[in-house]
Amino acid sequence: MTWRGIDPARSKSRAAYRQAVGWLPQNVKPMPGLTVRENVAYIGWLKGMSRSDAWDQSREALERVKLGSLADRKSHQLSGGQLRRMGIAGTLVHSSEIVLLDEPTAGLDPSQRQIFRDLVTHLLADIQVVVSTHQTEDLDTMYDHVVILDQGRVRFEGDTDAFLSLAAPGIPEGRRAEGAYTQLIAQEV
Repeated sequence: MTWRGIDPARSKSRAAYRQAVGWLPQNVKPMPGLTVRENVAYIGWLKGMSRSDAWDQSREALERVKLGSLADRKSHQLSGGQLRRMGIAGTLVHSSEIVLLDEPTAGLDPSQRQIFRDLVTHLLADIQVVVSTHQTEDLDTMYDHVVILDQGRVRFEGDTDAFLSLAAPGIPEGRRAEGAYTQLIAQEV
């Protein structure tokens, strides 16, 4: 995936790409023995920041994801939802322009999912967010553009309302995204 003409496949572009793009894997694995803040600062350093800049910016990134009060806690003591938020802080520490989130709400309890939804909604005002997920529950309230891939092929690309209109008549409001997805995938290619 290129971003603003920056191609990560070209070695001369990799540093600029790494700085512009943040990524949150489905399973956040913190560095053993480090505090929450040390983990976020380490990610910033890996993204090309100086050690002092990464340390300074880690505090702000943790505040943005509502983990500032846990900055000095060992990262292995965090809950699953808190780990995800720490991971998002890692995507923000280096002032990324776009953030890629892989299955960000998988395995979260309802309260952590709500915290996560609120966080992403807030982030959407500042940066581009791309979410890869199989969970359709939040689609109609959080996202404005949908791309459906099936076996590596684009089956749909368009705005959320157009996607939701693919659901069969009579599908309850809260299940329209799931219905639209099912209808789309059931069609012949």
